[in-house]
Amino acid sequence: MKVCLYGQKYKEEHANYLGVLLKKLESLNAEIYMFDDYAKQINSKLSIFHSNSDLQRIDPDLMVTLGGDGTILGATSIIKDIDLPILGINLGRLGFLAGIEKNKIELAIDSWINGNYRIEDRIMIGIKSSLPIFSDYSYALNDFTLLKRDTSSMVKIHSYINGQFLNSYWADGLIVCTPTGSTGYSLSCGGPIIFPNSGNFAITPVAPHNLNVRPIVIPDDSIISFKIEGRSENFLCTLDSRFETISADHEIEVFKAPTTTKLVFLEDIDFMNTIRQKLSWGFDKRNI
Repeated sequence: MKVCLYGQKYKEEHANYLGVLLKKLESLNAEIYMFDDYAKQINSKLSIFHSNSDLQRIDPDLMVTLGGDGTILGATSIIKDIDLPILGINLGRLGFLAGIEKNKIELAIDSWINGNYRIEDRIMIGIKSSLPIFSDYSYALNDFTLLKRDTSSMVKIHSYINGQFLNSYWADGLIVCTPTGSTGYSLSCGGPIIFPNSGNFAITPVAPHNLNVRPIVIPDDSIISFKIEGRSENFLCTLDSRFETISADHEIEVFKAPTTTKLVFLEDIDFMNTIRQKLSWGFDKRNI
């Protein structure tokens, strides 16, 4: 078995959990590879990988991420279109995607070996632009955003669905999210929670000037296009945790990507359990 370990920022409090994972994998005689930036932080002597071409050469069976949901998003930009499942160990805070709690590392690896898990194919967003942006990788698992920069005034975003005019948003920005991304930035801006396989995108304005503007849910086979304008010359465009600067000359289309991200979950973890736990639904804390 070949396993790639991916992390972004190592902290001293992670040492015990990383040690448990490595010891478990070594007991199974697994071939272990570690992302080189993470390996440098801990002075690891393990074999390393850095890029998508490295993963193609190694041909691993599993990617294990060490961190939170942002770490999984970082891993997807290296995995790209490789058919490689991700098992996320939650060393962060909320963790909707990193579904393995840090005290269940050995159980998670045993479950993988014994086939007691499920793989969920999560849709991704892709973009096309009239001017080049995100030329290295133009897909995102969570969301795409158009945002004003710094302290500049709000922007005006003209939006179309399948070529038909939808709305002009006066706002600090706009989010298009997948069901996976609906529990991220979109949720904090008042967007809806969407079940993973519902076949939808959500469009959520960021601090809209018009109070009658609300998030909307649309089919994921739609093509959403945007033109942006404002008092500033430049604006911010993001795909998950990656960002680029754009101008009013950019015309952007957003669509369902032809590739998916494969996430590994233990059999006793499902979406409803996760949102109840993470959002404390059904718990009365008034007398606690």
